[in-house]
Amino acid sequence: MSASAPRVASLLPSATEIVRALGLESALVAVSHSCDFPGRVEQLPRATSTRVPSGAGSREIDEIVRDCLRRGESLYRLDQALLDRLRPDVIVTQSLCEVCAVGPDEVERAIPALTSKPAVIMLEPHTLEEVFASIQAVGDALGRPAEATALVEELRRRVNAVRARVALRGRRPRVAFLEWADPPISGGHWNPELVELAGGRDGLGRPGRPSRTVSWEEILGWRPEVMVLACCGFDEARGREELELLRRLPGFADLPCARSSRIHVMDGVRLFSRPGPSLVDSLERLAAVLGD
Repeated sequence: MSASAPRVASLLPSATEIVRALGLESALVAVSHSCDFPGRVEQLPRATSTRVPSGAGSREIDEIVRDCLRRGESLYRLDQALLDRLRPDVIVTQSLCEVCAVGPDEVERAIPALTSKPAVIMLEPHTLEEVFASIQAVGDALGRPAEATALVEELRRRVNAVRARVALRGRRPRVAFLEWADPPISGGHWNPELVELAGGRDGLGRPGRPSRTVSWEEILGWRPEVMVLACCGFDEARGREELELLRRLPGFADLPCARSSRIHVMDGVRLFSRPGPSLVDSLERLAAVLGD
């Protein structure tokens, strides 16, 4: 890290991913409890923690989340003492989702007590285009504008390559993209957009809008020809366990996706839930399964 590089505390995985993609991993002094990238990040202090107990079931997690939201409480804790000790120049956080990571309220309460008085970069992307803008904003703030521009251009090239391949296909299948199984929750924000770019039709999600709980009757009525389950916070192995909860529901076996075995479980930790460069990896994976 150069002498002029800022000291960065990243409070969410997508921000850590962006910082690493810009060649500034050595500038990180702290990350979130969810940052699971290999190498140096594994050794960094964790500035956040979660109130969700380890090993909780999906229904229990959903109830904890909804209860915290009703009470106006955060699901996460911010280690203010750690941040004060590490003296970051920049804190990268988010204001997009209270369920995903530490929100702006916790950061705003902590900042006045920090001796380093760091600048705060608040990310709030709802669409793929806004994700690209976030990458550029982080690059600009950390003194890497050219690197950010080059990264975004390469990501756009890959998106356009997917778009060109999809254009050669015939009809678009009906897709149920779910980010939770119990209760069923449709993917929101950029995920319906990714489904469309990948060659599908998402009749449950709302592009650019938050994810939402959907009734099983609504899913049955959509009659998806492809189902993608990418549970937020669960890896592929845990996602396969969650799929069994859906298989037990009445009418599941009669869905077109079940009859044709076009049901795909994907890593909900590293794919689709993190609004950073890896969303384009997710798009390419999704385009591949929709093209089967």
